[in-house]
Amino acid sequence: MNRISLIIGAVALGCMASAAPAKKAKPDFSAALPLPAPLVQSTRTEGAIFSADGGYAPLHIGHRARAVGDPITILLLETTRTSKSASSQTDRAGGFSLTPPTSGPLSFFSPSDVAMSGGANFKGKGNAAQENSLTGTVSVTIAEVYTNGTALVRGQKLLELSQGEEWIQFSGIVRLVDLDTENRILSTRVADARIIYSGKGAVQRASREGWLSRFFNMISPF
Repeated sequence: MNRISLIIGAVALGCMASAAPAKKAKPDFSAALPLPAPLVQSTRTEGAIFSADGGYAPLHIGHRARAVGDPITILLLETTRTSKSASSQTDRAGGFSLTPPTSGPLSFFSPSDVAMSGGANFKGKGNAAQENSLTGTVSVTIAEVYTNGTALVRGQKLLELSQGEEWIQFSGIVRLVDLDTENRILSTRVADARIIYSGKGAVQRASREGWLSRFFNMISPF
């Protein structure tokens, strides 16, 4: 009996574990560190000028970022404008009437007693517009390099101010050939870009709606 109870309990725990929703992993914006250089036994004689390690780069590459851990400057130039307008109108009318006989048992009805009419109309209109702009710079590092010449970059900038904190987090896919001579690239040329600009503190709290007002707005049917 005890063995059956243990089996039932294990099955119940397994069902509970399988039913529990998996938590969504938070995106990582931490800086990527350069990979350690492979240990290769040197065949050159001591005192030679050329060295394949120690930061050597061909002339056609120069100092362009190309390896994991190399920093890149993202020039934020984001502007979005959206607008939407919708309108609808309906109108409906109908009527029904009977003419009673002038003689007989139904002659006491007047035409207005057996006449009906109705109508319904609706008119609605809505407009919405939004405009956002973000400019500035943020430095990120190469996290992964792919065989097609692209790289995954990520990074963040944290500002601790007297009235709170502000941070910018950035990640995306860039083409290494799009980098200029100073390892900069426009954010508009980054694929799958994820930009987070937020903060906390007195200024951030002042710009938010109060909790009581949010509660009544949530339950209000209007």
